Amino acid sequence: MPLQTIEPRRLYRQIADQLRVLIDGGEFPAGARLPPERDLATQLGVSRPSVREALIALEVEGRVEVRMGSGIYVRAADPSARSATVTHEAESPLETIRARQLIESELAAYAALHMRRAQVASLREAIAVMEEEAAAGHTPTEGDRLFHTRIAEACENSVLLRVVSGLFDERHNPLFEQLGSHFETARSWAEAIEEHRAVVDAIAHQSPQGAREAMARHLANSHDRFMAGWQAENDAPAKPAARKRKVAR
Repeated sequence: MPLQTIEPRRLYRQIADQLRVLIDGGEFPAGARLPPERDLATQLGVSRPSVREALIALEVEGRVEVRMGSGIYVRAADPSARSATVTHEAESPLETIRARQLIESELAAYAALHMRRAQVASLREAIAVMEEEAAAGHTPTEGDRLFHTRIAEACENSVLLRVVSGLFDERHNPLFEQLGSHFETARSWAEAIEEHRAVVDAIAHQSPQGAREAMARHLANSHDRFMAGWQAENDAPAKPAARKRKVAR
């Protein structure tokens, strides 16, 4: 028997695989409400963010339906729906944000010491682009990307610029887009824009610690916004399924 390629499995995909097996095996029939995120995380011994990403992956596949204010429900088989599992190598959205927090906080601190006045003005221009996009009813990702890459450009390091650009562009992967469809709103973007202003103000005042903290706070808030919304609703007691079964680790 020929050897098979060993494929590294991201944690959210491992969780999604287990839930998919239970759904296919009838443990959670069509129409059943899945257990709350907290219960799944406890049984699996993983974090709630990883469980959330697994549920989003199953939603992208058409296996479950997210009902805001109610919970996560198993969908009936639909031949016309996307049936393939999420086999692409999409990065974990929440891990991506955490990685950005570590990297971009230090880049903001560096920018506070080295950015020239014209470069600081270009950051304010990027925020203006975000505001224009938001006012037009669009997701302000163009201005957002411009803002973060201009801070990276201040380091005059092509490797760091490539890393920041690549991590930002992960927001266009299917999991990130699906999360955004649930949790990104006009209000959340207005909050993000104000957080960008705080970063610029610290850079303009040449405060590396202030810039570091402002960027870390912004990306921590971005992470938390993706973990908000349905937590309270999904923590309500689930309707009992046909049979109860502990999710295996």
